[in-house]
Amino acid sequence: MHQNTPGRPMPAIIVSAADQERLVGVAMAALDRTPDVAEELLAEMDRATVVAADALPANVVRMGSTVTFRTANGRTRCVTLVFGGEADIAMDRISILTPVGTALIGLAVGQSITWTTRDGREQELTVLAVDNTAR
Repeated sequence: MHQNTPGRPMPAIIVSAADQERLVGVAMAALDRTPDVAEELLAEMDRATVVAADALPANVVRMGSTVTFRTANGRTRCVTLVFGGEADIAMDRISILTPVGTALIGLAVGQSITWTTRDGREQELTVLAVDNTAR
């Protein structure tokens, strides 16, 4: 769940038309199992700027991206954003259907977002690097 922190607007996000279409389908299918995250993903897709895949900048997080980000407490993580069936936390492959996965989609290097963990803690992350070469 993303927060619109007073004085800090939500960052602009950009997604490809193909990712948006697939992610809306994933979110709709997950509404019964994980309604909070599914609704958040739908909200993110609603507010995203949608472009053709070849117009998506290289520094933007998309499905399959390997993302390095820093949390507000200074911890740095490197994860790959995947669909649910491909998730494996031991291999740093996180599902789009997690609060952090939904927070990352569409962000560009240098952007920050505040989001809420499943246990209700507010977190902030900043994207440091995006690698899309494995796609």
